[in-house]
Amino acid sequence: MNIYTKKQLWKFWLFLAASFIIAFSLWYTDTLVNKIAQDERKKVKLWAEAIQKKAALVKYTNDLFNKIKEEERKKVELWANGTRQLANPALNMNDVSFIFEVIKDNETVPVILTDAKATIISSRNLDSTRSNDKIYLRQELALMRSQHDPIVINIFRGQKNYLYYKDSKLFSELKRNFDELINSFISEIVVNSASIPVILTDSSKSNILAFGNVDSLKINEKAFAEETIIAMSSKKTPLEIDLGEGGKSFIFYQDSFLLTQLKYYPYVQFVIIGLFLLIAYTLFSTARKAEQNQVWVGMSKETAHQLGTPLSSLMAWLEILRSKNIGPEIIDELEKDVKRLETITERFSKIGSVPKLEKANVCGILENAINYIKSRTSKNVQFKINPLNGREVQAMINVPLFEWVIENLARNSVDAMDGNGSVTIDIMEQQQFVYIDISDTGKGLPKSKFKTIFEPGYTTKKRGWGLGLSLSKRIIENYHSGKIFTKSSELNKGTTIRIVLNKEKQ
Repeated sequence: MNIYTKKQLWKFWLFLAASFIIAFSLWYTDTLVNKIAQDERKKVKLWAEAIQKKAALVKYTNDLFNKIKEEERKKVELWANGTRQLANPALNMNDVSFIFEVIKDNETVPVILTDAKATIISSRNLDSTRSNDKIYLRQELALMRSQHDPIVINIFRGQKNYLYYKDSKLFSELKRNFDELINSFISEIVVNSASIPVILTDSSKSNILAFGNVDSLKINEKAFAEETIIAMSSKKTPLEIDLGEGGKSFIFYQDSFLLTQLKYYPYVQFVIIGLFLLIAYTLFSTARKAEQNQVWVGMSKETAHQLGTPLSSLMAWLEILRSKNIGPEIIDELEKDVKRLETITERFSKIGSVPKLEKANVCGILENAINYIKSRTSKNVQFKINPLNGREVQAMINVPLFEWVIENLARNSVDAMDGNGSVTIDIMEQQQFVYIDISDTGKGLPKSKFKTIFEPGYTTKKRGWGLGLSLSKRIIENYHSGKIFTKSSELNKGTTIRIVLNKEKQ
């Protein structure tokens, strides 16, 4: 098992562990939220039931109030009828005692009898200490006129008296208590223990009578009020109440802000956890890459340093051999290998430093790199560069590093073909970029490995560290500001790697 496989396996198990922790956390949180939501709904249900019962009590009180009001009116009408009968010339004196009983029976309703000219004839059930006070009587008469229409009493020969009355003390006290009950009822609707948004409307469902836990500034806007009522009615069936005052009223309500927050809390928590993991992964990934960079640079510098001493020694030995007239063919071959070592040392020394990019002929560099690989590869491998024909394609390149990339890619292609097949290099250019496609007829790759092959430590060989393609990616993307990726691949048919270079300095 190579390093990359181990890393992928660890990532898989860590992902499973993180998924389990997140799933358990979300499940537990959702369970708590549902319990709190159920308690909230119970509270709202109790509130709604209490409102319904209170509304029934208010209606009953109002009906009772109206009955008392009707009884007082009847009592006044009886009193007026008795007065009318007394004024009748054809009255049977045997019935006088009964009529006097009717008139005397009114001991609660204040009344004032006037003639057609509004002259006060008599009064009853007013303040007995001020019965002769004309100003007091006139004030009471004005109050009675404002409360009720007078009862007309026909006397005789077209003459009429008018009987005015006002609410009794008992009735006034009941009315005051009833008004307080109504105000208390509305207050309980608006200031509810469940802290839910609520709107009380009339029977038209458009005129707002009271509201609570709703934006007091926006609720006066007609459009906002209509939208809020529609939204509430779509979520909760409005409570219909009858207060006995001519028409029904409706209570619109919805879940409290706290309950709404609790509903969406698990999802918010999931997003927060996701962001935390993403940030943590990014930081750790950045730290890991920085550490890798330091390892790359340190290893490269140390390799260049270690190669420097024996390379100087080899160059000195070449001069000694040349002075001793050793065969020139041997000297030339040794000199080629020494120069090759010099190139390798230069490549390693450039890792970690900013390489110098210059305009260079891509075709010529590719030809040199491929010729070097061709001389060290089986005759069964065919190399082809399209198009070449002495043509020049310019791009911004650091020649030693770019040759290293081409050699790595060509060597990988040869290994993928087991030393038998063809490697084709296609060169294309546009206004800003140069495209280099390196294709082989090797084993190919599954699509899931298109990006994986450029990861450090990934290799399909029994021997090797899996650093060649990773190093190539660093050279192209970090030092040349270009791109390298798997363009296409098909199992048992071959793979194409594309390199994108800039024609001008970035």
